[in-house]
Amino acid sequence: MKTLAEFKESLNLEQPLSGLSVQLKSLWYDGKGDWHEAHAQVDQLTDQQSAWVHAYLHRKEGDTWNADYWYSKAKRTRPDLSLEKEWEQLVKAFL
Repeated sequence: MKTLAEFKESLNLEQPLSGLSVQLKSLWYDGKGDWHEAHAQVDQLTDQQSAWVHAYLHRKEGDTWNADYWYSKAKRTRPDLSLEKEWEQLVKAFL
């Protein structure tokens, strides 16, 4: 899988494709509307890439304080763009 369009197409599947990074797997579950499973994928991880996804998920949840904590762990600041655009940005970054 190399493009955002291919990733979005995979959302029609029942399960994520094998070989996805944990970050992409989290974003896949989020794209399917399963925030809890998306969060479970990255909840215990502390690397910067997972922290970025974790931050996005808490931003989506509406927990700004927690989101900002994870953005700082990811060495990023909360973006001023829609959640949809951030999701796409994340997917592109991890493909």
